[in-house]
Amino acid sequence: MSTIFSKIINREIPADIIYESENVLAFKDIRPQAPVHILIIPKIEIPKVTDIKGTEHAQLLGEMFDVANKIAKDMGVAEDGFRLVFNCGNNGGQEVYHLHMHLLGGRKMNWPPG
Repeated sequence: MSTIFSKIINREIPADIIYESENVLAFKDIRPQAPVHILIIPKIEIPKVTDIKGTEHAQLLGEMFDVANKIAKDMGVAEDGFRLVFNCGNNGGQEVYHLHMHLLGGRKMNWPPG
């Protein structure tokens, strides 16, 4: 299955990439919901949260959280706080079926979201 994120990983379409490692890519969301809105994705295709295999993907998920912390610090939102979100499935608001973490910051996050 090829998604827009796979095409970004393969450099078939452009993105404003702000971080890259062997396993993880992070780039600015094209429809930001906050002053800082970064998508952090694994370079392997995992369609959604329910497809995560704990022992197989644990290191990768840990790296995604490490990257989120680094980016939050680099973008100046770590101190005041930020939100990390995974959407899963249609009712969860997932639009691209390639696992991705949203890092949102730079404004007060309300709960419930809206």
